[in-house]
Amino acid sequence: MKITKFTQSCLLIETNGKRILIDPGIISYDESLLADGWNDIDVLLVTHKHADHFNEPAIKEIVKNPKTKLYSSSEVAQAFPEIDIKVVKRGDVINADGVTVMVTKAVHGYLPYLRGDNEITENIGYIIETEGKRIYVTSDTLCFENDYKCDVLFVPVSGCGLVMGPFEASLFAKETDANLVIPTHMDNPRFPVEISELEKKFEGLNYKVLENKESIDIA
Repeated sequence: MKITKFTQSCLLIETNGKRILIDPGIISYDESLLADGWNDIDVLLVTHKHADHFNEPAIKEIVKNPKTKLYSSSEVAQAFPEIDIKVVKRGDVINADGVTVMVTKAVHGYLPYLRGDNEITENIGYIIETEGKRIYVTSDTLCFENDYKCDVLFVPVSGCGLVMGPFEASLFAKETDANLVIPTHMDNPRFPVEISELEKKFEGLNYKVLENKESIDIA
């Protein structure tokens, strides 16, 4: 299995002959991605409607491929009614020819500037089960009590009341029993992440900071 990280929280998982793209957003977006990276997608998973996770023009291009199936929440479907979105909710299971995706709880933080259309009232994460591994993509979430377990965890670390910061993310990661932790949500200049602080809080965890378009192989 190969996983490529793009900016913010976007991931491409290549497994069992499938290409699964998660949260393609607008930060550092380049149209060349539609031909090299965000192309030939089998399953497209979106966690919530914010533009750093849902790049509307790019997603409209991606889903022109008739084989691409787009899954997201009812809130996202309501925000983009012209796009064919298969609505899922927490607890649902998606089966994609040997790849199983469980839809998980996620709790997006609130700040006053999100009031109105920008507030997230329905947020979801995903646990992808494939090749004997569980890959957990939390979405933009605060800490919450759960019993989710995984082998690889992708977790936000920018804090600021919207998502977990490094301290909360480290505690959350330990609860999941993840063998590898990969921080996300680090690319918005409005919410900078101090790498030294991340390293301090993640001490004792097996973690890796991936650059844009950097890939790892999960055996």
